[in-house]
Amino acid sequence: MLILLMLCTAVAAIVCGILLKFGAGSARSYGAMAPQRFHAGHIPRLGGVAMLAACCVGWAWIVCAERYFSVANQIRLEFTEALAWYLVAFIAAGAGIAEDLTQEVSPRWRLVLSALAGVVGCWLLGLRVPSLDINLLAPLWNASPWPGIALAAFAVAGLPHAFNLIDGYNGLAGIVALICSLALAYVCLAVGDRQLAGVLVVLAGATAGFLLWNYPRGLIFAGDGGAYLWGVVIAIVSIQLVQRHHHMVSPWFPILLLIYPVWETFFSIYRKLARGQSPGLADALHFHQLIYRRIVRGVFHDDEARRMLMRNNRTSPYLWGFTVLTVLPAVMFWRSTPILMVFTALFVATYVFAYVSIICFKVPHWLRR
Repeated sequence: MLILLMLCTAVAAIVCGILLKFGAGSARSYGAMAPQRFHAGHIPRLGGVAMLAACCVGWAWIVCAERYFSVANQIRLEFTEALAWYLVAFIAAGAGIAEDLTQEVSPRWRLVLSALAGVVGCWLLGLRVPSLDINLLAPLWNASPWPGIALAAFAVAGLPHAFNLIDGYNGLAGIVALICSLALAYVCLAVGDRQLAGVLVVLAGATAGFLLWNYPRGLIFAGDGGAYLWGVVIAIVSIQLVQRHHHMVSPWFPILLLIYPVWETFFSIYRKLARGQSPGLADALHFHQLIYRRIVRGVFHDDEARRMLMRNNRTSPYLWGFTVLTVLPAVMFWRSTPILMVFTALFVATYVFAYVSIICFKVPHWLRR
């Protein structure tokens, strides 16, 4: 596992360096007046390319290490399964990378391609949510496999967009993805599933290599491609973990683990519809953007670009802490559905309270910087 982690970290870091040297021109097509833009200068959004390359190398190493290089890693990933992972990852991340390069792929087409990734994932990998541990829904789930398949496809199609939604500041989505990947890998190892743990270690290494360039200097961004890669891999592993070990792992474990990006997405859709706006319309009222505007304010520097970078970097730790508050109980109580449901409801209530407090300028002084 350690060799796998170092290999993917090195590949992602090297590819990021190459992209910084030869792919800087791609950033000039990104609109300077976009509402979600909180940086100065032209920064390439090609981190997803580097992470996808690292994942391809890592998954290939899992398949070939024991067979061709006599390196015992005790991770069994068949060639056909690896091909399925490649196909799903390329469909989802490819849509985002195309948008990062051209800025001409509409949200509708990206949603269609992510939905296609969900359908292909369910077909090739046999994805299905076996249960939600809710007695009211048990008859529906037991009567037919289709509700579980539909929910799995929805999760694989939707989580990439959830990660894309929180990808606004240096290190924010990357650290969240890294924390969630390691938490999932921990539970995978706890139930003896080294294959899923290996897939997650590959993603964690790719993310770590990217973060070496992304935080705190902000030299390269993950872009839509990186966010979609995080979402699709984490979604598939979450479903497979519950599906393979549903008598041990609660289906609410990945729900609580990923509740921050998931609830941010649902809440954003709700508030935009309530204001009569399209859910696909970009704005600057997401939770992390409010923290940037109304909490992280006391930064002084003569250079405007430097001042913006410092505020950008100080925003992410607030959300990392918010994420840890869900990850810790998820990892501690990954077997217990009732406890996980309580913590999920507690997070939703805390999120809404915090959001309303920031909107109404009722933030404690000790939180402002």
